[in-house]
Amino acid sequence: MPRTRPRKPPSLPDDPFAIKQRKPVPHRFVLDALAELEPITRPMFGCTAIYIAEKIVLILREKPTHTADNGVWLATTHEHHDSLRLDFPSMRSIQLLGEKISSWQVLPSDSPDFEQAALHACELVLVGDARIGKVPKSRQARRSKSAQRRSRE
Repeated sequence: MPRTRPRKPPSLPDDPFAIKQRKPVPHRFVLDALAELEPITRPMFGCTAIYIAEKIVLILREKPTHTADNGVWLATTHEHHDSLRLDFPSMRSIQLLGEKISSWQVLPSDSPDFEQAALHACELVLVGDARIGKVPKSRQARRSKSAQRRSRE
């Protein structure tokens, strides 16, 4: 009968209450350009999502897989694609999402005008351009429920 070795318990970190370090934010200059609006960042899909108030406006991505989709993702809708393409000729749909044409669009980091385009997107966010940014569906539902409660009171 084979002998089994006793298993070692998993090693614990030196400080079990240590806060896990986030990965560095890619394309940090985008956050710097939006600083006056006090953006909030949250991890999303292994990327960095940027919120202004309750709207998600951009996602910053720089990963070793699906490199064609690295860059600055714009939260927009289909109806704004044509007008945004006039401002951003290199803008295209995000291939990683699998849809032929997705609502989200990317300013690819490998395009020659990437930094200029990303900063222009920041300028549009700063002036409140309605073409960039959307309230996530889960927040829309919460907001409508709270509005209903207030109307009953």
